[in-house]
Amino acid sequence: MKKLVAGLALTAMASACGGDGTSPVPASTVDAGAPLVSVEDGDATSTTSTTPTTSSGTDSSRDASSTDLVTTTSLTTSTVPATEDMNQESLPGSSDNTQPSGSSPSADPDVRDCLIAALGKQVYDELANRQPSAEEQQAMGPCMRPTQDNTEPAETTAPKEPTKPADPNSSQPSQDQTPEIITVTYPSTSYSVAPGGTSGFFKTAQEADLTLSAVDFNKTGGPLRFNRPSGLTTDGTRLVMTDVFNNRVLIWNSAPTHTNQAPDIVLGQPNFTTNEPGSGRNQLNWPLSASTDGTRLAVTDTYNDRILIWTEFPTSNAEPADIVLSGGANANPSKSNIRWPWGVWTNGSKLAVASTESRSVLIWNSFPTYDGQPADLLLTGSGHLGTPRHITSDGNSLIVGDHNATAGGVNEAGTFFWNSFPTTDQQPYDFFLTDPLGGKEPAGWLRGDFSDDQRLLMMGSTLHVWDEIPRSAADRPSLSNLGQAKAGGYNFRWGDYSTVAEVGGRVYITTNGSTLVVYNSIPTSATQSPDFVIGASDLYVDANIENFVMSNPVPVSNGKNLFASSDFDNRLFVWRNLPNESGAAPDVVYHFCWYRNEETASRQQCEDVFGPWDNTLYGDNFALAGGTRLLIWNELPLEGNLPAYDFKNGVGSVPFGELTGVAMDEHYFYVADKRAGVVYVWAGIPDGTHEPIASLTVNQPTGLSSDGTWLAVNSTMGHSAQLFRVDQIESSRASTTVGGVGAFNLPQGTTVDKGHLFVADTGNNQVHVWQDVDDAIAGQSADVILGASGTSDTQPEITRNQMFWPAATSFDGNYLWVGERKFSGRLVRFSPIG
Repeated sequence: MKKLVAGLALTAMASACGGDGTSPVPASTVDAGAPLVSVEDGDATSTTSTTPTTSSGTDSSRDASSTDLVTTTSLTTSTVPATEDMNQESLPGSSDNTQPSGSSPSADPDVRDCLIAALGKQVYDELANRQPSAEEQQAMGPCMRPTQDNTEPAETTAPKEPTKPADPNSSQPSQDQTPEIITVTYPSTSYSVAPGGTSGFFKTAQEADLTLSAVDFNKTGGPLRFNRPSGLTTDGTRLVMTDVFNNRVLIWNSAPTHTNQAPDIVLGQPNFTTNEPGSGRNQLNWPLSASTDGTRLAVTDTYNDRILIWTEFPTSNAEPADIVLSGGANANPSKSNIRWPWGVWTNGSKLAVASTESRSVLIWNSFPTYDGQPADLLLTGSGHLGTPRHITSDGNSLIVGDHNATAGGVNEAGTFFWNSFPTTDQQPYDFFLTDPLGGKEPAGWLRGDFSDDQRLLMMGSTLHVWDEIPRSAADRPSLSNLGQAKAGGYNFRWGDYSTVAEVGGRVYITTNGSTLVVYNSIPTSATQSPDFVIGASDLYVDANIENFVMSNPVPVSNGKNLFASSDFDNRLFVWRNLPNESGAAPDVVYHFCWYRNEETASRQQCEDVFGPWDNTLYGDNFALAGGTRLLIWNELPLEGNLPAYDFKNGVGSVPFGELTGVAMDEHYFYVADKRAGVVYVWAGIPDGTHEPIASLTVNQPTGLSSDGTWLAVNSTMGHSAQLFRVDQIESSRASTTVGGVGAFNLPQGTTVDKGHLFVADTGNNQVHVWQDVDDAIAGQSADVILGASGTSDTQPEITRNQMFWPAATSFDGNYLWVGERKFSGRLVRFSPIG
């Protein structure tokens, strides 16, 4: 094992992530705490440390515009080749203008690909021997955003042999090392503090007190505060967009032409400020897609398992639907089964619906006229449809995007194409497409729109444009934006909610960053960025991060401080005090990612990204675990201080496969490795010098908790939790199983604290609570069900007394904190009430 005690150097954000270096930089100081210990596989070397230095912070960042920001740097052993100054009159990578024609002017493949996409291969080759014109320089600009010192970004390669630590007397990285950076922001916060001192216990179906990672209960923040917008559709004038997590559909009577243009009509809600779900004809629960021909409007009311249809285009808020299509008691493909529908399309005469859970597409040959009308045709893609998500059509062809298709023999995202619109049951598809560019990289499933001139615009992992509908998997787009992964591209933050529509020449795209970005015309360059954004302060901002809306929050509290980590956001959110109001912003945010320069920052292309799956604290110690990395602080991370230990790939002789749980108590430190099926137990905090005292075999452990008496090991796929007596871990290692198939449905987290047991029953949208863990071990039913009226109430909803995919809990003696996962992101608090 190679062990490096790395130095702490706190550097300015402009230096780490690019920046123009011209704006004033206010000084700020971070208490760096103990030296970071970075542990990687390899041979042993000597250790040293570097004295912390004063850091600088910029007055804004792309991720959080209203925060003070510092960049915390630790040194790791990687070799950085020397770089040359960029010649402003030559392409990056060339030191002069004597390179032979036809050779590659750029040594950086990302930059080369970007330049070829922007200029064309012929012009790119010509520029090895001539100066670019003004027009060519403008086209090259997005590919060549320089770092602050106007040098090319350094390429990082793994060291061929152990390298020496940084000079302990230097505050800067040595020449043969590249910085590993944790970005720390300090939002400007003010919130009321919880008083504590609660008493009693919880009661079934009680209301939550507050929610973080949201504006508040039943509040959206207004017409232009979106939460996972999707479902774009148009009649050529109007623009319709579903706002999924806000349980509403927004309608612009004229498609927006500027950033602050608010929608005119909202469906599913009485006004633009509420978001409570419901099952009436004028209510929605997680609407994902919409489609209109200008007269009729169809919407997938996804978690109500139905399609709502307005036979005349709505003209007022909360207007009730005229027709409801629903039905099906199981998930078997059937013409009368509509289960968890994601996609819908209509041209006013035909209707097509993706019944996602029943692995099928339903088609009505003529537009439905009554409630519950069954479909005329059923498609399963010869059994290859897995979870069909989106439907695109011009009335003459059919395109179905699928997240879990099996056309290639394995589950993979891809898109089915029918070259002619199906007219018979189970009509075979003509071809299946995974990557529009012909590569093997994950490219998402496609969903999109036909332009006025019949070009096909599709969103996958990036925006693709075909001049006409492809007729085979070999037909490539005429244009594809370079996207997040390549220099000069734009990060559309693609995902479940990405959609695209063209209105009057403008192109509208929804992003997973809860924004709507707009091109004023159909793009003509692979490096062209959208012209403006709706729903965020900047075209490059993730509105979720800007508004502190988390994905997959995992809370932990000691009764004074609150922490929430997110594997999806690669962040740790810190409240120095327990908030007593909804929507309170954190005091400190750690971002486990760094950018090579301003250009990569604009695309959010992270280096050394870390997604913490679980967290724990005991006394002054705090830990995060996820993937193949374990971070341990010996002082609570309240001030931006760095971890004392950073274990990568393993600790001592213990390799990391997939870390999904971490816990500690006064006796032991526990780490769960899902891939290995083992919970490792150390006596005290591991430092790499001593081995575990026990290894507990558990089937796919996915979360840990200990109160010093009991160790709870969650097993999502086992639909259960295993409980170990802490005082028997070194001897019998016997465990008792709580739950099982039929009791829980894919529980994501189990917490034991002060003798109480909490199980986040994710698939059933409930939290089971036992006042005495011994009762759970004895097989008794839970004393309390939170998030539901009882065990039979499994409907997900974002209300005060309902929950939507609860996945992680923390009880600090006064309050219970519950984090929701994936299709919701709230962090809700419950107080004992008697």
